Amino acid sequence: MLTVEDNELLCRVEGDAPMGQLMRRHWAPLCLSEEVAERDGKPVRARLFGEDLVVFRDSDGRLGVLDEYCPHRRVSLALGRNENCGLRCLYHGWKMDVEGNVLEMVSEPEGGALREKIKQKAYPVREAGGMVWTYMGPPEAMPEFEPPAFAPTPGAHVSLLKIHVNANWAQVLEGQIDSAHSSSLHSSVMVPASVDAAKATETSWLRPSVDKAPRFQVERTSYGFRYAAIRKPIANPDTQDYVRVTVYVAPFTALIPPNDIHNVATLLGPSDDTHTAFYFIAWNDASKPGIEQEAWRKFNTAQVGIDLDSDYRNLRRRDNDYLQDRNAMKLGDFTGIRGIPNQDVAMWETMGPIADRSRERVGSSDIAVVAFRRIMVEAVRQFMAGAPAIGTADPKVPHATISSYERIVPKAVDWRNIGDGSQGAASMEAAE
Repeated sequence: MLTVEDNELLCRVEGDAPMGQLMRRHWAPLCLSEEVAERDGKPVRARLFGEDLVVFRDSDGRLGVLDEYCPHRRVSLALGRNENCGLRCLYHGWKMDVEGNVLEMVSEPEGGALREKIKQKAYPVREAGGMVWTYMGPPEAMPEFEPPAFAPTPGAHVSLLKIHVNANWAQVLEGQIDSAHSSSLHSSVMVPASVDAAKATETSWLRPSVDKAPRFQVERTSYGFRYAAIRKPIANPDTQDYVRVTVYVAPFTALIPPNDIHNVATLLGPSDDTHTAFYFIAWNDASKPGIEQEAWRKFNTAQVGIDLDSDYRNLRRRDNDYLQDRNAMKLGDFTGIRGIPNQDVAMWETMGPIADRSRERVGSSDIAVVAFRRIMVEAVRQFMAGAPAIGTADPKVPHATISSYERIVPKAVDWRNIGDGSQGAASMEAAE
């Protein structure tokens, strides 16, 4: 349970809301690179922290992130002409470059002083991991951009899907760090099996456990926290534990325990108080075979033009019950909703635009969710008091060293002392 006051503090991101201001101290995901792949291509509308933006790639391949509305008469630049290294408004032909400089004012007399006095709001932009990132905070507080934890090296292969969610960022994020729900909500896809570790097939993710009530343990870090969901394995449950460690990298990223084919991550961009861009990510380095992007989207029932419209909005919506198939449920499908992210979206959206956490009755399975709330409410209160935004102060842990993992281990082993290869342990040593 969270008080109404703390819930507002946690959830609100627009304008001067403290959580939104904290988030603006980080590089934030804005859109997929594929949305603006073409030079002089169609500009793309984006929304972040309640601001309407337009993203475009100019003739030289440079990316621009501008206020969507022309500084002249506030017409949408998303309808503009992307040409000759600038975005030209259709209304009177004013043209802006990727840095917001007004290059031309064809409706004004030549030699006038107006052009030198006006600059369109523009934000810094970077590209990494198949994503476009922007920084919307004070210039003096801008951190150095670093590759995301799901693309730690230039050679990492990343497959992404995107879905716009009609819900606040916090309830989306809570879904990513709630390991307990996967044994119910996703049980028709995440299937118990006699395997030695998590495996992926074309239709299912296999797990070596039938335990639906894991024990949870949380450890704070300088960048957020990591936690273990500890289950009884199918084999040797009296002497061994099945441990799945999830990592929260504040404020936008969760690293989900991997399988034998690829690693898994989630990322979100808070569009405004009641809408969120959700990204579900499979990635791998040379140690795993990986999965191609369209196959990833097909596995998750999130293909553009089939399951989503061209703007990445879901055809499975609350008003059509997410195309839930009750006959499939009778035949054994737990939810009747196809696709892991669609099952999640149905839960997030039916909580309402902003969940009323003061009316909840949380239990022991919600330990990680409660930890997230406490940590982020504490972080935003400290930020309001003048402290740096969570994850930006020294000693800073490089994202490339942070990872999740899953493993069957002897009961005597402390999960805090193990990681995948050394990355998990290295991240904690740096945090400590």
